[in-house]
Amino acid sequence: MGRKLDPTRPKSGPGRKARKQRGAEVELARFLPPGKSGPVPPHRTRCRRCGLADRPPRVSLQSRRPAGRSSPVTAGRGEGSGLARRGPKAKKTASKRNSMELSSDGEVEEGSWEMEEEDGSSEEMVDDYGASSSEEEELLPIEKAALKQKPDRGDLSEDDSEEEEEEAEEESRQKLGQKEEEGPDLQINLDIDEQFKLPTSEQIEKENILLSPPDLHTIHQRIKGNMEVLQDFVVKREEGRTRQEYLALLRRDMAAYYSYSDFLLTKLMDIFPLPELINFLEANEVPRPVTIRTNTLKTRRRDLAQALINRGVNLDPLGKWSKTGLVIYDSSVPIGATPEYLAGHYMLQGASSLLPVMALAPQENERILDMCCAPGGKTSYIAQLMKNTGTILANDSNAERLRSVVGNLHRLGVTNTVVSNCDGRQFPKVLGGFDRVLLDAPCSGTGVISKDPAVKTNKDEKDILRCAHLQKELILSAIDSVNAASETGGYIVYCTCSIMVEENEWVVDYALKKRNVRLVATGLDFGKEGFTRFKDRRFHPSLKSTRRFYPHTHNMDGFFIAKFKKFSNAIPQAQKEPAVEAAAPSAVPDSAMEPQPKKKKLEGSKADKEQKLPQPALKKKHSLQAQRKPLKA
Repeated sequence: MGRKLDPTRPKSGPGRKARKQRGAEVELARFLPPGKSGPVPPHRTRCRRCGLADRPPRVSLQSRRPAGRSSPVTAGRGEGSGLARRGPKAKKTASKRNSMELSSDGEVEEGSWEMEEEDGSSEEMVDDYGASSSEEEELLPIEKAALKQKPDRGDLSEDDSEEEEEEAEEESRQKLGQKEEEGPDLQINLDIDEQFKLPTSEQIEKENILLSPPDLHTIHQRIKGNMEVLQDFVVKREEGRTRQEYLALLRRDMAAYYSYSDFLLTKLMDIFPLPELINFLEANEVPRPVTIRTNTLKTRRRDLAQALINRGVNLDPLGKWSKTGLVIYDSSVPIGATPEYLAGHYMLQGASSLLPVMALAPQENERILDMCCAPGGKTSYIAQLMKNTGTILANDSNAERLRSVVGNLHRLGVTNTVVSNCDGRQFPKVLGGFDRVLLDAPCSGTGVISKDPAVKTNKDEKDILRCAHLQKELILSAIDSVNAASETGGYIVYCTCSIMVEENEWVVDYALKKRNVRLVATGLDFGKEGFTRFKDRRFHPSLKSTRRFYPHTHNMDGFFIAKFKKFSNAIPQAQKEPAVEAAAPSAVPDSAMEPQPKKKKLEGSKADKEQKLPQPALKKKHSLQAQRKPLKA
């Protein structure tokens, strides 16, 4: 027995289908001719278990219609009202009833009408569940609106409906024709706009006055047009305009659009070609992917990846160049608070921070110095590669940052590291003789703008030169701290998270001149070569072996890496005196008489020394001089 036919099921109020059915029957009763048929007795809709005897004889109703006139109900049903309003289910039930009524006899139908009259003696209609409702409540709002419109639309024929459809088609055709006419005009306007023209100074002033917050869309379109002209300047340039004017406008627009200072943007335009500059600026607006480094002192990368995947982390290997890195796409848990992180199975570390340690290539049982170690990612990676053997001295001049170093070393299980708080410039005096030194020098941070957007505006020429001066001091100290006679080492790796030439190639070239070192290959298969010439400067040709990494090409923070090999512990002397002596004779011809005062000074110094010596020593000295005089004669 089905759910609806269960007699024990309590009855509820009328449903939506029942209300629609009653509305259709009331509508049918209204449009019947009252003269011939007489008052139509109200009837009740029955449920499925009531049988065919309770349903009205629709065949007899159709026979009562006058000949030659179609009923408004059938016309309405033909045009989408009536049964069409009740949906497909109502149509199915109506077809079933018609088939069953045609198969039944007329006498049974009349008997059913008599039973309906006896049962439905009251004028008020009652539904299957005993709930009563008036005619106004039976009709839905859509049916009420249809009843109001039917007197006006009752006389409409099929020809009228066809005419309305034709009119709608004509209107749609007219609209399409208007759009087609407007299309060529729009294309012409686009072609006109493609011809970029430099705005005058008056127009720029008006823009600055009227639009206090600049219109970024207009600026972006102007940058695109300006770039197209500069890429084919001879053909597309405006007559009477120089390249410097286009570049000045481009620099001003990019500074406004990307929120850079004019100084930093000028520096970047010197480093990158214009198309690459746009890619670099766009890459700095997007954060770099989150990467982690597996701590092989405690686990393997495969096991760590499986454990994190089970926690809902979406990850992949970092690349073929790294055996420990993983890149995190998304995670349902905080990456910095998982049980694996707290157990020291991995370290949150940028992809570019792995490269200096790979270039350093530490060996087991070596003595290694990490001169600027905070927050400890590179130090722990060195210990991991050394398998906790040898000795690592992790130094940093900031005592507060050393707290994070100590915490990370304990969490990761590093046991071969000593932490110190010293100024790196004084380190050769503190301790020396290391096999390898890693110097991650403090810098301006122009390679990590995506992490620190404040770099866009808060750096100027003084900041860059101040960093460069500090880096030159640190790199000389790092070179002096290395033992050139080391059997396995004698290497120094210098790296910065900056892309400025003043902090990278300039510093490396300075170290090559001041110390007995040479540049060697970093061992990294990718990355762009360092500059050997920049504007009016010329650097050592071996700077090709240095490596630069950019966010728009390698999808990692901007980084610079150089690797030195020290071949002598001797510090070369400054060769200034020979140059002065060589220049002196050409400048002054009578300079041959100048050395005489020097001899007098030397004689005076000798006399002072003789006075200081004791008398027996003086006697011996005079006797030796007396013996030498005959030899000279």
